[in-house]
Amino acid sequence: MQTPSVISITNLVKTFPVGNGFFTALSNVNLTFGKGEFAGLVGPSGSGKTTLLNIIGSLDSPSAREANVLTHSISKLTVKGAAELRNRSIEFIFQSYNLLLVYTVYENVEFALLLQKMPVDIRHKAVMEALEWVGLTDKEKSRPSQLSGGECQRVAIARAMVKRPAIVLADEPSANLDAKNSHHILQTMRKLNEELKTTFI
Repeated sequence: MQTPSVISITNLVKTFPVGNGFFTALSNVNLTFGKGEFAGLVGPSGSGKTTLLNIIGSLDSPSAREANVLTHSISKLTVKGAAELRNRSIEFIFQSYNLLLVYTVYENVEFALLLQKMPVDIRHKAVMEALEWVGLTDKEKSRPSQLSGGECQRVAIARAMVKRPAIVLADEPSANLDAKNSHHILQTMRKLNEELKTTFI
């Protein structure tokens, strides 16, 4: 049985104005990702990987042709519609972690749920489950400054996964880590991909 497509990109072009002309960041990109797929974008620095992830994540839109994400045409989404799509179905993991330094591990993960009208007990269960997925239940009261780089990235993964998104976009999530921690981060994401059927790119 063919896996349903959650991301479909057809002849996508993305340009940016530079002086009196344009810089072409992406040209004629064609990609399809299925539900629950675990895939990587490979290419040298400056090849447009982050630009493509931003378009898939509805942070930007194509200059020409099409990107469809979860049946939504990115180029046709309003600002509000793009924000709703991200809030409902897409999460990001960045190499810089982007944790709130004054918050505990628990509070950083919980933050993703605060805008949702969710009873406190259900929210607590979701946060602890996410921390269990990444092996950090014993660090729930710690602050980011008390964690290693690998642990900080695992908190970022828990924060991304706590709402059980359909798609997770990871932009070089292990770039700031050593080989051992990089391997652990990739293993963690792979495990969540297999268990929750989340699409990871």
